Amino acid sequence: MKKYDIISVGELLIDFISESYIEDFTKPSSFGQFQGGSPANMCLNMHLLGNNTKFIGSVGNDAMGKFLSRKIKNYGINCDDLAVIDNMPSTLILVTRSKTTPDFEAYRMADCQISMAQLTEVKNAKIFHTTCFALSKKPAQTNIMKAAKIATENGVQLSIDANYAQKIWNDRAEAQAIVAEYCSYGAIVKVSDVDWTRLYPSLSFEPKAVANHFLNLGAKEVCVTMGEDGSFVANKTESHVVGILPIKVVDTTGAGDAFWSGYLTAWLAKKSLQERAMAGRAMAAIKIQHLGPLTERISKENIFKP
Repeated sequence: MKKYDIISVGELLIDFISESYIEDFTKPSSFGQFQGGSPANMCLNMHLLGNNTKFIGSVGNDAMGKFLSRKIKNYGINCDDLAVIDNMPSTLILVTRSKTTPDFEAYRMADCQISMAQLTEVKNAKIFHTTCFALSKKPAQTNIMKAAKIATENGVQLSIDANYAQKIWNDRAEAQAIVAEYCSYGAIVKVSDVDWTRLYPSLSFEPKAVANHFLNLGAKEVCVTMGEDGSFVANKTESHVVGILPIKVVDTTGAGDAFWSGYLTAWLAKKSLQERAMAGRAMAAIKIQHLGPLTERISKENIFKP
C-alpha cells in the first residue's frame, strides 16, 4: 500500500502576474504576487481534489521563501522535504495575464537545488510527477532522474508535464534526451501544442503524430492539450479527442496544471482514458475562471461528471 497518491517534485516560486491583460513586458502594468510553480500548483490542485499529496522542492532563505513555505504548508500538503537554501534567493517569474498562452520571464535561483536527500520517499507514491522546468538545471535534473528510476523500479507510475521553453532550458538537444529517458520508464506524458513546437521545432504539429512520438519513446499514455481545440489523448490501443467547455476565461495561467490534476485524479480512480481527459477538462475549466491558484476544496464528483 502506497503512502501517497502523488509526490510532485520541482519548482516552487513566486508568480508576479500582471493585473491587466498585456502582450509583453514592454507594456506598463502592476503585478499581483502569487505562489507559483507548475509542480507545486499541480500538487495543490491534487490536494484540493482530496488526494494524499507530497511536494518536494527548494526555496531561498529569504522573505519570498518564507511566504512560499507558509502558503504551501497552510494548504495541508506534506512538504517535510521542502529545502530552504541559504545565500540564494527564491525563484521569481513575471507572467502576463492572458486569455491565450501567457508570456513569462524567469529569474532562476533556489528552485534547482533539489538533492537526493529530499527524495528518499519516492517509492512510497502511486504517482511521481515532475516537469521540464524542474529538469532543466542541475543538480535538480540529476537527482530527479535518479529518483524517477528508483520510483519505476518500485512500481510507481511516472508523470511528466513536458512544458519545455528555450528561455528556461537553452540546450534543446539535452532536453529532448532527458525527456526521452523519462518516457522510457513508462511515463504518462502531458504536452501542449506550444510545448511541442518549442521542444521539436523541426517537426510539424499533428496530435496523433505527437502522441505516437512519445509512445514510441516508451511512454504509457500521452495527452496533447491544444487550447481552444481541446485535447487529444492516446495509448497504444485507443485515442480520443475531447473538446473544451464553453466558459468565460479570466486567466489561463496554471490551466495546464489544473488539467493534469484532474487527469491524474481520474487515473487514480481507474477511470477510462477518455474519462481522464474529460476530468482534466473540467478541472481546467474551474481554474481559468479564477485568477491565481485555486484554494477551495473541489469534489471529485464535480470533475467526474460526463
